[in-house]
Amino acid sequence: MPLNSVSSPRRVSVAPMMDWTDRHCRYFHRLLSRHTWLYTEMVTTGALLFGDVARHLAFTEDEAPVALQLGGSEPEDLARAARLGEQWGYDEINLNCGCPSERVQRGAFGACLMKEPRLVADCVKAMRDVVTTVPVTVKHRIGVDDVEDYAFVRDFVGTVAQAGCSVFIVHARNAILKGLSPKENREIPPLKYDYAYRLKRDFPELEIVINGGIKTLDEAEAHLQHVDGVMLGREAYHNPYLLADVDKRFYGSNAVAPTRDEVEAGLIAYCATELARGTYLGAITRHALGLHRGVAGSRGWRRVLSDNKRLAAADLSIFDEARAHLREPAEIPG
Repeated sequence: MPLNSVSSPRRVSVAPMMDWTDRHCRYFHRLLSRHTWLYTEMVTTGALLFGDVARHLAFTEDEAPVALQLGGSEPEDLARAARLGEQWGYDEINLNCGCPSERVQRGAFGACLMKEPRLVADCVKAMRDVVTTVPVTVKHRIGVDDVEDYAFVRDFVGTVAQAGCSVFIVHARNAILKGLSPKENREIPPLKYDYAYRLKRDFPELEIVINGGIKTLDEAEAHLQHVDGVMLGREAYHNPYLLADVDKRFYGSNAVAPTRDEVEAGLIAYCATELARGTYLGAITRHALGLHRGVAGSRGWRRVLSDNKRLAAADLSIFDEARAHLREPAEIPG
């Protein structure tokens, strides 16, 4: 049996992805799965402390449960941002210790923080001191640059755990801070799932969630023999209907999985509400381009829902036009 088969709400989650996992994406994913744990995009402490808090933190109960991922490295700033996250109703505060982008490096946070485990511990403690109702978690890589030794990530987790962090989301690749783009950092450093497995063996009291290159629910199930949770990334975004089977398979739900047509109907209703609020239609449809992935005619669906001229018209009949490209499945002879 998988570890913690009932106790972890993060048995399956969708990764925080910049420019992708916004509130519209989360609403769409929630139409597919009621239980999959969802994350915001990374929000920097500066954006919350000096920017428009509502723009960054507002979400609806229809999206819940949702975790807020923060980017920062100053304990006091992170504590203030975490308190805001708790006040706005998020179910988890997550610290990003895995992003390798140059912008994040200039801010001395993200994957850079793995080199400073005691600072991360201080950040976690500062957040936990002010956040009392939800967990503070950490998402990290297994190494930085040419550091390949398992002892590096083991010691990082051990140090941060002493500050009271009990949930670690392990992107099972190194972060290469110089020479690779963020996209290349997701693809080139080799995956070492066994490092995440070893962390669970070495710290059985901690909740270990594995992330990186997982493309099917069968793969997720195999990982759950070794760790407590699986985080899906780009596969969940590009092939979102994958999430429709998560509730039954991993959370014991008796609800029938929604059909693509039912998901589309829910999305259209959401679009109608958002259009009335002045939302640009394309801000929503871009997240649903993969709904019919693998279905004949899906290219036409994507093309129509990406047409800027049609989207600017804010006419929901665009869905009828997109759907017309999808061919009916062949009839099975009786």
